[in-house]
Amino acid sequence: MKPGLDRFHHIAIEGPIGVGKSSLARRLAAHLGAELMLEKAEDNPYLERFYNDVPGYAFQTQVFFLFQRMRQVRELAQPGMFSKAVVSDFTLAKDVLFARMNLSDEEYRLYSQMYAQVSQQLPQPDLVIWLQATPPVLMQRIRQRGIAMEQRIDAAYLQRLCDAYAAHFQTFDGAPLMVINSEHFNPVERTQDFNALVAALATFEGQRAMFDLSPHEPG
Repeated sequence: MKPGLDRFHHIAIEGPIGVGKSSLARRLAAHLGAELMLEKAEDNPYLERFYNDVPGYAFQTQVFFLFQRMRQVRELAQPGMFSKAVVSDFTLAKDVLFARMNLSDEEYRLYSQMYAQVSQQLPQPDLVIWLQATPPVLMQRIRQRGIAMEQRIDAAYLQRLCDAYAAHFQTFDGAPLMVINSEHFNPVERTQDFNALVAALATFEGQRAMFDLSPHEPG
């Protein structure tokens, strides 16, 4: 680990679809010499059907993701499994956020019982990075990366998702939280952006901070 960041054993990156979680996770893990733990959405056999029929496949999709992510996070607690630090592009808590959005009340009650049984014994990240962007920016990025099933996502769904993340992190106290406005932040193509973030993380103290590279108009 680089100086100033060795106190973080698990850094988790969160945010809505298309915000750039995986790209930042890859670059940060490479920079830190850390293990990379990515979501495996492509392994979910229900996901494409979910995008075509949300009410019909939301429960199956959500339960698959819950147990998939649970297995991944559980590995962090196993002695010797990860000798280095870990950077992930998800937190287990995001499952509840998506479940509340997409499940019926009856499905959510059943889901919540399963989540409560599996979540209590799992380790929490040492640092969470929350990437933010507006729905128009997210829509543009989703179109650019060209994953076929994601092209069915509309702006209204992304707005609900952004609102859900905002509500979740408004009261979040499970780990220190770095909030990043990602609309003018490109850590993959602009090395200066990435270096500025690393410097901010190295000196980050307390429970919450904001990182914003947006141009500011003169006062």
